Amino acid sequence: MARRYDPERRERIIDAAIRVVADRGIGGLSHRTVAAEADVPLGSTTYHFASLDELLVAALRRCNESFARTVRESPYFSDPTVPLADELTRLLGEWFAAGPGPLALEYELYLAALRRPALRPVAAEWADALAVLIADRTDRATARALTALLDGISLQVLLTGGDFDPEYTREMLARVVEGAGR
Repeated sequence: MARRYDPERRERIIDAAIRVVADRGIGGLSHRTVAAEADVPLGSTTYHFASLDELLVAALRRCNESFARTVRESPYFSDPTVPLADELTRLLGEWFAAGPGPLALEYELYLAALRRPALRPVAAEWADALAVLIADRTDRATARALTALLDGISLQVLLTGGDFDPEYTREMLARVVEGAGR
C-alpha cells in the first residue's frame, strides 16, 4: 500500500490535542483520543509524538505562540501614551471577553508543568515572553511582577467562576507600576 503524503498531519494532531484538552482536560488526552479527533490513524500520533508529554509540549507551545502573537499585535500595548496598567487591563479584559475556554485551556496546560517536568521550560517561555514585552515599558523586575499579578488575577477569576473586574485589575496593576519608581 502506498503511503499517503500529508504534510499537515502533524499540525492537525497538535490542533486535535488542544481540542481534546479543552473538551476533556489533560486526563482525557491519549494518543487514541487525539487520533480520533484528528481523524488520523493511531500510528500517526505515535509517529509524530512518541509520548504524551511530547504532544503536550507541542500543544502548549502552540498556545504560547498564539498568546504572544495576540499581545504583539495588540493596538493598545505599543502605545506609550496609554498607561501600562490600562493597556494590560484592556488586554486581560479581551482574553476574558473571549470566554473562559481559551484562557482555561492555556492555564490547564501551563499548570500541567507542575507534574510534568517536560512542560516546565515551555511554561516558563510563556511567562518570560510576556515579561519581555512588558519590560519594553518598565524595568525587568516590575515586568515580572506584573506578569505574576496577571497570572494570579486570571487564575482567581477562572477558579472562582467570578467575573473579571477591570477596575480592581487596573488599580492593582497601577500600584505595581507606580511602585517601580520608588
